Amino acid sequence: MTTARKTTTVFLTVLSALLLSIVGLTQRWPAWAWPLLAVLLLVVPATVFRVAATRRGTVPVAFEEQLTAAPVERTEHRVSRVVLPSKWSDYDFVFSATVRWCLVDAPASAPVLNPAGLAVDAVLKRARAITEQREPVRASLVEQELSGALSRMMPESTGHLHAMAENIQLVLAQQDQERLDKLADVRKDEEVWVHQRKYEQSRRRYLGEDVLKDTGSAVVWWLARNDEHVERTVNDLALLAQLTSAANDTDIPERLQDLISQQAGEPTTSDVAEVDPPSAPQGRGTATTHLSDFLDSIGFTDGDVRRPMLAAQIAGLIKEQGRVETAEDIQTHFDPPASLAPDDEAPASGSVHA
Repeated sequence: MTTARKTTTVFLTVLSALLLSIVGLTQRWPAWAWPLLAVLLLVVPATVFRVAATRRGTVPVAFEEQLTAAPVERTEHRVSRVVLPSKWSDYDFVFSATVRWCLVDAPASAPVLNPAGLAVDAVLKRARAITEQREPVRASLVEQELSGALSRMMPESTGHLHAMAENIQLVLAQQDQERLDKLADVRKDEEVWVHQRKYEQSRRRYLGEDVLKDTGSAVVWWLARNDEHVERTVNDLALLAQLTSAANDTDIPERLQDLISQQAGEPTTSDVAEVDPPSAPQGRGTATTHLSDFLDSIGFTDGDVRRPMLAAQIAGLIKEQGRVETAEDIQTHFDPPASLAPDDEAPASGSVHA
């Protein structure tokens, strides 16, 4: 600033000299006036500059240059990726937010404090009180809950300030999120498998304990399925008897053996007795044969996908009655798919029953 004053003084001195010279020439001043004018132009500026310097006192010239602007008081702070507990052990939320605060008027004797630290601590305590009661599977819902709970200015425990938070983000660690997604898929698959298994068990109980309990039950069931067509049901009576016997692993009742022989075109027991003397009884067809004939009669011929499925279900019923060999013979003959295997083999294959 001293350089600026000197420059200004010189400029004004030169300007004054020019103006006085113009006036002197136009007014035709005498010759003795010009030396006096020169002396005044040199003495007056120097005197004025010295008087001004004396009035400034002891304050240094560059004092104003050393003054700085007052610091701007901060009222917010950003916190990032702070771990907060959830209701489940080992699954933590990751919290980020912008914390804002306003100071409460305090007396002059109040201690010096860090408002950012107090505000962040107050907000995290309020957030933790909520997150530790919430399950981690709903992180986005908890985030919205925190946005509402932390959006109000509330006093912190020391009473020095009020704090709040905005721009809140709450997520799970990527690995934890992937684990929860896998667990959810497994639970859904298991629920579907349980329902499918219960459905198949219910069908087996229905067939074994109701439909195929005896020949009479099978006939009534078949009559209902064929819209009360009695003739068709009578024609299939022998096959129904064979199927019932195969399902329960028992012999065909004697009262139905002649009927079965007649429908098969074989001589009855009485006819054989008239021609030949009694001899050892002829071997009856196996359960597998009877079951195959029955399936053919109801339209489940070779190549029909329903044929092995129904055979597998009947084999399961037979095995539950303790006739393991007969059930295995039926399975070997019809070769059902693994997904339709009997219920007691399901854990070994790990498949879900259709």
